[in-house]
Amino acid sequence: MSLRTWIEVSSSPVDGATGVRYTCRSVDRQISDSFGYQRQQGTNMTNQLQNSVGPFSSRREMLSRTAAGFGMLGLAGVCAGVCAGEQSPTNPLTPKSSHFAAKAKHVIFLFMNGGPSHVDTFDPKPELVKQAGKPGPGGNFMPSPFAFKKMGQSGIEVSELYPHVGECIDDICVVRSMYTSTPNHEPGLFMMNSGNQQPIRPSLGSWLTYGLGTENQNLPGFVVLCPGKPVVGPALWSNSFLPGIFQGTHVNNGNIDPAKVIGHLKNTGVTSSSQRRLLDLMQQMNQKHLEQRPQDTQLEARIQSLEIAYRMQSEAQEAFDIGRESETTRKDYGSGEFADGCLIARRMVERGVRMVQVFYGSGQPWDAHGDIMDHRRDALKSDQPIAALIRDLKARGLFDETLIIWGGEFGRTPTAQGDKGRNHHATGFSMWLAGGGIRGGMTYGATDDLGIKAIDKRMSVHDLHATILHQMGINHEELTYRYSGRDFRLTDVYGNVAHEIIA
Repeated sequence: MSLRTWIEVSSSPVDGATGVRYTCRSVDRQISDSFGYQRQQGTNMTNQLQNSVGPFSSRREMLSRTAAGFGMLGLAGVCAGVCAGEQSPTNPLTPKSSHFAAKAKHVIFLFMNGGPSHVDTFDPKPELVKQAGKPGPGGNFMPSPFAFKKMGQSGIEVSELYPHVGECIDDICVVRSMYTSTPNHEPGLFMMNSGNQQPIRPSLGSWLTYGLGTENQNLPGFVVLCPGKPVVGPALWSNSFLPGIFQGTHVNNGNIDPAKVIGHLKNTGVTSSSQRRLLDLMQQMNQKHLEQRPQDTQLEARIQSLEIAYRMQSEAQEAFDIGRESETTRKDYGSGEFADGCLIARRMVERGVRMVQVFYGSGQPWDAHGDIMDHRRDALKSDQPIAALIRDLKARGLFDETLIIWGGEFGRTPTAQGDKGRNHHATGFSMWLAGGGIRGGMTYGATDDLGIKAIDKRMSVHDLHATILHQMGINHEELTYRYSGRDFRLTDVYGNVAHEIIA
């Protein structure tokens, strides 16, 4: 830093005693920063200090002359950190280069919170019919009440619950060998969203925007759509120890009025130019405040959030206004909160948003403990919108650059809970991926004949995250952030890319 800061020394009482107050002033910055110096030996010490450093000495001169020069040693370490920080871009959301050529530019994560059953959706198990009613782990084996049918040219079997998605199966890779570390909702949600079952680590979307930035500076880089909140809530899209600007922006798609979807977006009392001048003044004051507190990440996040909030005024309302879509498009997606969420997701990636996560609903709606037939209700609300999203992205030339992921925090047991329900299941379940350079019309891995455990080409959550990052051009082992004395990454010390599913 080349600016020269001066120290003006003056006498002032401190806690009833005579002391010395230092006021730091910079010609360019006009910063005032004062601290008290408690004097022990009367006013003579004030005169001695004034004589030693002079009425106007630079801060470096003052530090080098006092305390045997140890202050200058400390300043050297501080300056080293400041200089290193000055290499980063002013706007942390500015697009950044990937580690290698990316297959995908955007991610849409369709999250079926609560845990959909694999043996009732994308992993048929005829053996369950033969074993029906016989004892199994946690209950008696219960075959699926839903019929499966071979779909598309690939002939992949898909449940009757998802006939529209089945029509798109040639664009989809069904992963039938997922497994995770725990069958409980909260740690399962944390694991699937942040790669660690304990709170609180940065979410997948936060890691992506930290590593790559985002293409549209007038919208958040990471948008979360949920009508209400899932179990755990905002911790699932948290930035954690990453800078606050990378936290997901939650939008309640239960109310899609573009004027209300993001509250307090416009200030109708002043003109745009007046807002810009006011914001510039506030940002200058905040920046000066931040320079005195370089480790205050919350203050830094506040500065960035004010800036993006101003920029969003020009584009956010239009982006969330699905009323601008044609009647044909609206009809294709269908009606309902999840349908609106899928349509908004397409509008977001179309405008350059890096990641959109669409939670199926508030709470944990797929949690079918009492009756697995509840899956018919939830599939009915999600089947048509998902298929429409795939077709819409393909028609607009966005499918190849948008990675779509479907799944929940875990699966459900092949045994019955009570008479007709299924419990949580973590040792084997299904998810699927499409677009973004993923091979379509294939299945990957397998569970055993009864759907209890993943046995072939097992894919952990870390493997899934590593594969997602790979498609975005990121080496998951190199995307790190140093915090609390160690380097963290989304995949911790695990993760293998599933190269077989990549086109």
